Amino acid sequence: MDDDRKYSQRGYMDSDRPSGPSFREDQQRPRGPRPPLDITGPRLPRMVDTVTASRCYNCATPLPPGMDFTGDCPKCHAALHCCKQCSYFEPSTRFQCTKPIPERIAYKDKANECTFFRARVTVARDSAPSAAVTRPAGDRPDVVTPKTADAARIAFDNLFKK
Repeated sequence: MDDDRKYSQRGYMDSDRPSGPSFREDQQRPRGPRPPLDITGPRLPRMVDTVTASRCYNCATPLPPGMDFTGDCPKCHAALHCCKQCSYFEPSTRFQCTKPIPERIAYKDKANECTFFRARVTVARDSAPSAAVTRPAGDRPDVVTPKTADAARIAFDNLFKK
């Protein structure tokens, strides 16, 4: 009944390996505790550092923490206490605000006296290099730096000696 298959190519069904439950029963499982994968412990993933900061809606300049939003942006002098800088600003909602404001504010980029104002805070990747990447080779005890150019050449030649 080899002709009852849809495709005639050789595949996983044509192997010489026994199939079914008898294949699993023939294997003996090792007894006792499982050996550790690594003696030093599991490797932790290298997580990307994040920075939480407010940015100007106009020029995207990071604003210092604890800044008073009643003034202007230090770089472009745009008003910071405005709808575009607010975390409740949403262009697709009524009056472009998720809070129940009594009347529409016409100019979203001009300073206003809204009582619901809350500064918009963004989370971004930290652009500063991590300490592990910037560490020089001299700080690592397992890396030996050669004293002269000849010592480096001899060490290189010793690597490929037979």
